[in-house]
Amino acid sequence: MTRFPYDQFAKDYLQELLQPLGEVETNRKVSAEIREIDVYFAPSPQSTTNRIELGLLGKFVAEPALIEPFRNAATVAEIRSCMNKLFDIFADFKRQAKGDKNRIIESELPRLWIFTPTASESILNGFRTSIDEERWGVGVHLLGDYLRTAIVAIHQLPCTEETLWLRILGKGRVQQQAIDELEEIPQDNPLRSKVIDLLLSLKTTLEVNQNIDQEDRDLIMRLSPIYEQKLAEAKQEGLQTGLQTGLQTGLQTGLQTGIQEGIKAERRNVIENLLRVRFGSLDAELSVIIEPLLALTPEEFTPLLLQLSRQELLDRFR
Repeated sequence: MTRFPYDQFAKDYLQELLQPLGEVETNRKVSAEIREIDVYFAPSPQSTTNRIELGLLGKFVAEPALIEPFRNAATVAEIRSCMNKLFDIFADFKRQAKGDKNRIIESELPRLWIFTPTASESILNGFRTSIDEERWGVGVHLLGDYLRTAIVAIHQLPCTEETLWLRILGKGRVQQQAIDELEEIPQDNPLRSKVIDLLLSLKTTLEVNQNIDQEDRDLIMRLSPIYEQKLAEAKQEGLQTGLQTGLQTGLQTGLQTGIQEGIKAERRNVIENLLRVRFGSLDAELSVIIEPLLALTPEEFTPLLLQLSRQELLDRFR
């Protein structure tokens, strides 16, 4: 299948984790030709405490960063393409500094982090990578200092709390082990809740895609119990809301309202996720058509969202 659902998941995932720490920009365009950086991050000075919660990922974003996550092992060509984006950013910095008559400080230039589920020895040797185990640990392969680039081989990262938020972006057993660890985090942890919601959105996206491989099916199966638990919690919450409302306006009306709200919230999540998958992001125009789509059943709105073009959807529901 195409890598797009995982690309969107990775961008949404990193945006959720990094937003409290500074400015996050996904799909940032660079000038030379039409290229986009998956995630561009500029840290906030006040975000030190929150960075600690993200472990190794938090260390990566202690300085400006370009992050390029891959679902499948990054190829030589893909790594070079990522580095080209970095050099385009360097060129932008140089133009701005010339205009402002300021000298570029090397340490203030952003660093490129390439997240790949696996990395072969031939690729790591070909880019002459090295390891600084004392600073970064195992699995982080650094290119030359002036290249300001690192290849993070997720399958090589140790299974520790420090690396959990990176291993969520892994593949196969590595990712499933990370999901196991994620479930063990206390339920009141806000990061746990956000990441589980994003994983369940990915599950929904994969389920409507007919061209999926065995790894996708395994991931769907792994996430299914979590989905069932969330659904049960939503129903329970709906019942509780209904009971509270029922004390004021009638038990039957309250129960029905609570259940309907839970169902509506789940449908809204599916519609928003499908719109992101089809069109890359959920902008103001597309947001307007969500309410009319909620009036349809999943059997009615799913084929429309998968088949109609952006303009056809806007014309029909705006």
